[in-house]
Amino acid sequence: MIPPAPFVKHPRSLMTKAPDCCLPPGYIVEGYEIEDRLGSGGFSNVYRARSLKSGRQVAIKEFLAKRAAGRSTSNESSSTNGGDAFRLDHSRGMFLQEARVLARLRHPNIVRVRNFLLANDTAYLVMDYEPGENLSPYIKARGGRLSAQFLLTVFPPLLDALELIHSRSLLHLDVKPANIHIRPGGNPLLLDFGAVHQFATTRRHQPGQVLTTGFAPYEQYRLSGYVGPWSDVYSVGATMRTCIEGTAPPAAPERLEKEPMRPAAQAFRKRYPTPLLEAIDWAMEIDPLLRPQSAAALLEALVPDAEATAALRPNESAHPDPRSPESSSQEGAET
Repeated sequence: MIPPAPFVKHPRSLMTKAPDCCLPPGYIVEGYEIEDRLGSGGFSNVYRARSLKSGRQVAIKEFLAKRAAGRSTSNESSSTNGGDAFRLDHSRGMFLQEARVLARLRHPNIVRVRNFLLANDTAYLVMDYEPGENLSPYIKARGGRLSAQFLLTVFPPLLDALELIHSRSLLHLDVKPANIHIRPGGNPLLLDFGAVHQFATTRRHQPGQVLTTGFAPYEQYRLSGYVGPWSDVYSVGATMRTCIEGTAPPAAPERLEKEPMRPAAQAFRKRYPTPLLEAIDWAMEIDPLLRPQSAAALLEALVPDAEATAALRPNESAHPDPRSPESSSQEGAET
């Protein structure tokens, strides 16, 4: 069982003035030496580090809710004020939930946790370090327009990973470009499981949901929304459309009120195969009953041939393409 991470208040005068509150290169956390920062979000920092025992490179995710906590001059986490205690506790709960979930999931396209640490009055996840590039800046640098081959290389394995998650009665609920890491050869990795919820067969309040505008389906905006595998399917469709268009789709409530977005099958028919565009439109239906009801259903629409689907599923022991450049983006920013 993963223990709770303690938090200690420190005098405000001891708080560091560093705007990003990141650990410096060379700093050692429980036998791991920090080498560089890979990413930073509202609730965490991610570093590349090296094990002093084995010499192996790892990625370390540090819990640090920046709106409610900072870092002392001794690099410890500390609460900035008592009024943010609830936010801090909630964020910490999401971080610990991510650790528990990832400890139970084994899939070649799901980030793998190797260790869990308590240090500096906060918590750390030690994960496999994977060379590659985060999908969000990858899309931005190219203005969208990613090829059909890219989409059909990246998203079938991700849908296979989601099918495993759903088979455990879990929902990711925050699929978006910033939570997808592209390894050499286009081999994807699904990141950030802090928003994971269990799903039920009845409507119920989903406390503390993470919402990312453009990628969250309409039911996630409702306090008693009936979320299910179809909710993650919507987010996958929105992510695929972003790969084509270069910008996030309009928010789901805006689409419900007055649809400002042309169907992909119309808007991009000259540049992409019709079945691919129709699958994206199907996944992005506002009404959850009109969407694919499972990740497997959307996967079948993208890759109808079962043998082809199996061929697109990366082997866990496969080696990355050595000709592909190694990049530094392991984790996207949270919302």
